Amino acid sequence: MKHMKAYFKQTQYLLVALTLLLGASCKKLVEKPISFVTPDDFYTTPAQIEAAFAGAMNTLWDYWGGYSYGYGPFINDDQYIDGDLVIGNNNGSDLWNIHYRAILNLNNAIRSMKEGKLGPLMPQADLDVLMGQAKFLRGYNYFMLVRMFGGLPLITEDTPDPLLNPVVRTSIADAYALIEADFKEAANKLPRKWSPEKKGRPTSGAAKGLLAKAYLTMATAPLNQTSNYQKAADYAKQVMDEADYSLVHDIRNVFSVATKYGPEMMWSFNSNYADINTDPQIYRPGFMDGWGDITIQPEWERALPHTARKDAYILYEIDGVRYEDWDSDQYPYVKKFMYDNQDDFDNYSSIMSMPIIRFADVLLIYAEAANMANGSPTQAAVDAINKVIDRANDYLPNPAHPLLTVGMTKEAFDEAVIEERNQELCFEYDRWFDLVRKRILKEKSIPEIQQNFTEDDYLFPIPDNDVMLSPGMEQNPGYALP
Repeated sequence: MKHMKAYFKQTQYLLVALTLLLGASCKKLVEKPISFVTPDDFYTTPAQIEAAFAGAMNTLWDYWGGYSYGYGPFINDDQYIDGDLVIGNNNGSDLWNIHYRAILNLNNAIRSMKEGKLGPLMPQADLDVLMGQAKFLRGYNYFMLVRMFGGLPLITEDTPDPLLNPVVRTSIADAYALIEADFKEAANKLPRKWSPEKKGRPTSGAAKGLLAKAYLTMATAPLNQTSNYQKAADYAKQVMDEADYSLVHDIRNVFSVATKYGPEMMWSFNSNYADINTDPQIYRPGFMDGWGDITIQPEWERALPHTARKDAYILYEIDGVRYEDWDSDQYPYVKKFMYDNQDDFDNYSSIMSMPIIRFADVLLIYAEAANMANGSPTQAAVDAINKVIDRANDYLPNPAHPLLTVGMTKEAFDEAVIEERNQELCFEYDRWFDLVRKRILKEKSIPEIQQNFTEDDYLFPIPDNDVMLSPGMEQNPGYALP
């Protein structure tokens, strides 16, 4: 049985009970059932609502599924090996399916809360926090989907039964309107901090950070609504000014068990010993007792300047010997998620968490957005990105990776910010989306595969099953009809 990546540890037993109730139909019934649990009569307590949140996150973060081992659809960026810019039908279909399963859970919970099924004695403040979490999670799911697939079927708590009413794709702008509304409501209703026993839940700061990221994406391709640069800068600045988050001082400790709940990690896919992450062996070469599943494009590694961050995030040499001279497994590997102790590695029990939004990302969002909104880099934008660069250099002057200045042009500064995102956020499911929104996928691909590029590559295909089963579901350009 696969391990479950629970959103809240305390809801795991409730989820098991729900699974047993809803899965009873798998057995042959020999007696008339005395009761049956449906979504309409299940979501009537806070614990049951939180079970929906746990179920939603569980679909996205499974032991060998979802985003714990989900790099495959993104190998056509410039970081992973084996990308060839030949994107076939059903690329990303598993991600499409799990996001919509998560949305179904969330819509049921939202509908129940809106209909007052938690009862008249439910304090409004507590109901607001539950609703804030639901809207935050739904906004995140649609934000991932729209960036991968473009226009979407927007299914909400008010949507008629999609089995009886054929769904159609709405516009990208409509999808972002829902994402914006969900994140704004979450930012207004979520707390800034949770009690220690509830660590790992989304906060108002995480909602503002993701809202800033959504606005930044809306300001770039394909919408190119440049007025959103200022909105992105404003929300990122709110997170910075609230000072609930900060950079981990030592670059070597950014991805460690000790810092998985802060100060930099704002929200993540969470792992613990009850619900472990995918085995850390996937990130190590074979001669280091690893499996070498996830390898790095050598051209990408060679382009990186030498910094303390490169040593912390990338496994490209051992005892001074570069990978080109290893006896086998001659590729660089992902190091940032191997910050585990030997016992964890030997027991296949990684409890590393995968970031979804962290403070370094917010600083870089602000730097990019403020520069573009102003028409040139502001001192505040320079200061924001230089915090990330300075840490990458171990707070020492580094001619190979210098600090930025206000004397740079808007274009040069913007290019430097995107490159800093490339290096700081590598292997965190960010690079593909930056290549897409900046329309630089061909430019950043290795020369051997650039001839395979077309503008159609900027969207994943709608899964074949959905195209076949939904008459109003149009396929994205460049992909064959099933």
